[in-house]
Amino acid sequence: MPPPAAVPGVYDAAMTCRVGLLIALTCAGGMLVAQAPPPPNFVQALDLHSAQEPKLSPDGRQVVYSVRSADWEHNAYVSQLWLAEVNGAAGARRWQLTRGAKSATAAAWSPDGKWIAFLAERPAPADTKPTPDPGTATATGPDKHPAERQIWVISPNGGEAWRLTQHATNVEAFQWSPDSRRIAFTAAAGESAASEHRTKEYSDYRVFEHDYAQTGLWAVAVREGEGGAEEALVNAATLNVGGFDWAPDGTRIAFSATRDPQLAEGGTAKLYLVASHPGAEAQPVETPAGPATNPHFSPDGTALAFNSYFGAPEYFYANQRIATLKLASPGATAVDVTANFDEDANLVGWGAQGIYFSAAQKTAAAVYRLAPGGALLRLTAADTYRAVQPSFTRDYTKWAFLGSDPEHMAEVEVSPTATFTPQRLTDFQTQLGAYTLGRAEVVSWTSQDGARIEGVLHKPANFVAGRKYPLLVVIHGGPTGVSNAALNPSDSYYPIQRFLARGALVLEPNYRGSAGYGAAFRKLNVRNLGVGDMWDVMSGVDALIARGLVDPSRMGAMGWSEGGYISAFLTTHTDRFKAISVGAGISDWMTYYVSTDITPFTRQYLLATPWSDPAIYAKTSPITTITQARTPTLIQQGSLDQRVPVPDSFELYRGLQDMHVPSRLILYTGYGHPITKPKSNLAVLQANWDWFAHYLWGDPIPADSPLYGTSELKP
Repeated sequence: MPPPAAVPGVYDAAMTCRVGLLIALTCAGGMLVAQAPPPPNFVQALDLHSAQEPKLSPDGRQVVYSVRSADWEHNAYVSQLWLAEVNGAAGARRWQLTRGAKSATAAAWSPDGKWIAFLAERPAPADTKPTPDPGTATATGPDKHPAERQIWVISPNGGEAWRLTQHATNVEAFQWSPDSRRIAFTAAAGESAASEHRTKEYSDYRVFEHDYAQTGLWAVAVREGEGGAEEALVNAATLNVGGFDWAPDGTRIAFSATRDPQLAEGGTAKLYLVASHPGAEAQPVETPAGPATNPHFSPDGTALAFNSYFGAPEYFYANQRIATLKLASPGATAVDVTANFDEDANLVGWGAQGIYFSAAQKTAAAVYRLAPGGALLRLTAADTYRAVQPSFTRDYTKWAFLGSDPEHMAEVEVSPTATFTPQRLTDFQTQLGAYTLGRAEVVSWTSQDGARIEGVLHKPANFVAGRKYPLLVVIHGGPTGVSNAALNPSDSYYPIQRFLARGALVLEPNYRGSAGYGAAFRKLNVRNLGVGDMWDVMSGVDALIARGLVDPSRMGAMGWSEGGYISAFLTTHTDRFKAISVGAGISDWMTYYVSTDITPFTRQYLLATPWSDPAIYAKTSPITTITQARTPTLIQQGSLDQRVPVPDSFELYRGLQDMHVPSRLILYTGYGHPITKPKSNLAVLQANWDWFAHYLWGDPIPADSPLYGTSELKP
């Protein structure tokens, strides 16, 4: 059914005051009263530039990083590379290194510091031609055109970049050899003769779970200004290559590989070693049961570190640990070096002073060094400070990262590893100078079963103690995601800062299953999905009501992915919310199980299939209790979503319609699980704003709202 008609009596007879994209004035007694500057409107928020992928030069003197901005004309987010000097002084020099209509990302310094390689989708210069070597296996011949995303190389001193690879398919990842003379990269091979014949004979079709292209490992020589001949190092029908690492002497490469590229096969990941010349056979490395990924050589090349679950079958929520294995010792077994660290330890690198890894710590993001003797040093500040995407100098004495906290959006920072004294190299925060933003704090409460839950509470800039506010609950995905208190004014789905400016509180609960609180906490929603999650959300809501902060008659809830599932569960289990928005959420676990591209997820969390235990699938599925639904519900999703397939949204929508619950389903054409272009992000934000503004504040839904179809009569 269409959204409700405009609500009479909302507009003042003397003047119109609609809180929409731009808020500059308010109404008080029929007079215009100036307000503080508003937060950015949706276009301005999506326009904010942000930094990603800081990479510190081998000598620690410069950082290359990417800056993302919105290109509204071409409806794309475009990233370009920038360089910043590291000189210990405020206002360090920065300059743009690449330009163009397409993005340049994934920058990496050559070990000698002479070059920066990066991935880009751009046409090659007219004089750049493939240089296939007839003596080696190549993916691109003279009659083949390379795919768009290739490796390019540029000098940090500037000048023209040149395209290095001519691969038939998109390059996925790459790494320089230790001597800076070659680059290894992963990509799928080109279309096989058999595939070409089948398409010509029978047209195009797909055999489900049996049609895919394996990702191989390739190497290319680096010569200034030239495209290189590509050598196939691993191009096997039984290996789908993932993460990899060069040995310090450049003679071998360690890599992980799954049985095939389907995400459901993630549990089959094993480690291999291969010589770095064509024709060598990959040799398996003996690792503990379960997936083994992300290999890194020791500084002397005699051992490997890698991520492992040490036989734990539930790798979706068990602790990911770091293992080390001596390569030259026959019969050696892997050692669990993070057995006493109760969180996912994400391996970053291995230097002379120890192994470096990152981990969530409640709402913070931390980086650690594990010394050879086992001592653990936290390199970062505690509390709510977040340091992500770390990179190190050649000798690991200095590192770069993105740093943020509740008062500052992410900036490129550098620090010595010995003492955490970060130097900020960028100033993206200055973009916010004209805006008034709310503030965030970490709160905690006790859930129904006694579990201690944390969350992030956002308050308006003009928050008044003792006043009761409308409440919007924004639920993160995962479930092993985490909400944090770092400043992020450019959300692509839910307009938190606009809600605050309208005079609401926003709560982001880190419900059971969230990262940063240990393995036992992440396991609390096993066979308890939805049920325990709802305990955590509603107990947080009730805790705020008990503190006298919330008007319980004006509350809404929303979330994407797992957050969308929990929102759907709330829709069919409580009538305490005025409105709910479900983003790419599960409504029926059986439908999800047979349709998703990560089938093992459901088996691990419910410890059953729909056929072995239909009762647990029914208990945790929102659709089971659809007859209880009363809350107006907006449903949004990408039309090509494979992570949470669209039939789950169809089921929820049709059930709500049959129950005569006001509901609306919007499918964003051509997108998968995330919505990744600015105009569509604008549509998502505007639809959510219009939905909650109508049901919580009584605003009419504007005639140009994305909530309307083109054939509808509008006010």
